[in-house]
Amino acid sequence: MVVRCHYNLRVVRALLLTGHSGFAGCSVRSVIATDPHACGWQVALLPADLDIRSPELAGAIAALHPDAVLHLAARTSVAESFRDPEGYFDVNVQGTWNLLRALRSADFRGRFLYVGSGDCYGSVDENALPITESTPLRPRSPYAVSKAAAEALCYQWSQGGSFEIVLARPFNQIGPGQDARFAVAAFAGQVARIRAGKAPPLLEVGDLDVTRDLTDVRDVVHAYLRLLDAGGNGTVYNVASGRETRIRDALETLLELAGVHANVVVDPARLRPGEQRRAVADVTLIERDTGWRATTPLAASLAAMLDDWSKRIQDE
Repeated sequence: MVVRCHYNLRVVRALLLTGHSGFAGCSVRSVIATDPHACGWQVALLPADLDIRSPELAGAIAALHPDAVLHLAARTSVAESFRDPEGYFDVNVQGTWNLLRALRSADFRGRFLYVGSGDCYGSVDENALPITESTPLRPRSPYAVSKAAAEALCYQWSQGGSFEIVLARPFNQIGPGQDARFAVAAFAGQVARIRAGKAPPLLEVGDLDVTRDLTDVRDVVHAYLRLLDAGGNGTVYNVASGRETRIRDALETLLELAGVHANVVVDPARLRPGEQRRAVADVTLIERDTGWRATTPLAASLAAMLDDWSKRIQDE
């Protein structure tokens, strides 16, 4: 597909993208390849067999001559992080440290966006909502601790390094391409199978009455690109819709969009003791500094997820 920009560009910038094969990474590549508003960027990828912890990283970066870096490479499962905390710290913290050192060795002079997680806030009292960037970090999983530690490392480098670093804390992302480890994607997959006659009309769920701030991943990609352009060095930005959505409402919308009726059964194994009951982010800062806002309606995101899952299950 050829994308034609609606405005004049003086230069195409090379964006080194780590974690390019993950959900967000694939979305970055798709948006840059197809969305005219993302013109001006060209994705540069490290060799497929090169780990960000590799001592060969600096040479690979120097060969690419990136103008900017979007660092998405990370291990991301909260549940898995309790089983392998050492692995999470190795990839998420040590890997980030190795990447920073490699960029310095390669004489990188562009801008670096570190993508953390809204999960770093941990337990937040409902009276303290919405969550702002000044809300204290109280991470409650090895995953969240590893992301908070890597963010702190990046902040330290932003204050005395040879390149600028912007810090993002995305909240819950949804969209086509997401795997079934995540609740809304799991719902979309189940509903798509029911609609296709490949599963009985039964949905196994966890707690549907929690709320989350859900943002279409394609909107999130545009937030990252805007932060690379206009985010403040060493500044942390929430990346979210600023809308509080009950998970039950997301499921009911999926069923309505699919024209499906199903029995909904709570699976005790899917319940998380001590889970945050409500979550919504304050996005004033990113809007003020970059002009970005999430614009995709929830129903449009859910419809795209249903279509994506319908294509995936065709050959099952």
